[in-house]
Amino acid sequence: MNYLLKTEPSEYSFADLQRDKETIWDGVSNPVALRNMGQMKAGDRLIIYETGGRKTAVGTATVVAIEASNPKSPELKIKAGKAMAKPVTLAQIKGDSHFATSPLVRQGRLSVVPLSDAQYKILTGD
Repeated sequence: MNYLLKTEPSEYSFADLQRDKETIWDGVSNPVALRNMGQMKAGDRLIIYETGGRKTAVGTATVVAIEASNPKSPELKIKAGKAMAKPVTLAQIKGDSHFATSPLVRQGRLSVVPLSDAQYKILTGD
């Protein structure tokens, strides 16, 4: 599966993830986002999306492990991937019909969003 993780770059940016190489992704409180996290498995592909003034998909990562014994506070261990050659803005995402029904554009405050293979490829350019 593929997912998009939103982060506030002033708190933890994709550059921070690249520097750290791996991190624990936690602090998610929205019930839908928590359910999405609980469905993740090691090896799932991730898009890191920076919110705030940026609102841009900026890089990739991979799920290393998930500790979901407490479904209200799962911990996701992720490994940094690569920065996107061409970051994709929210305006570009909203303009692409492949995302018309995506929670990414329909539920703007959702911090963990499932992505189809086609959506992942559009964002990464692969």
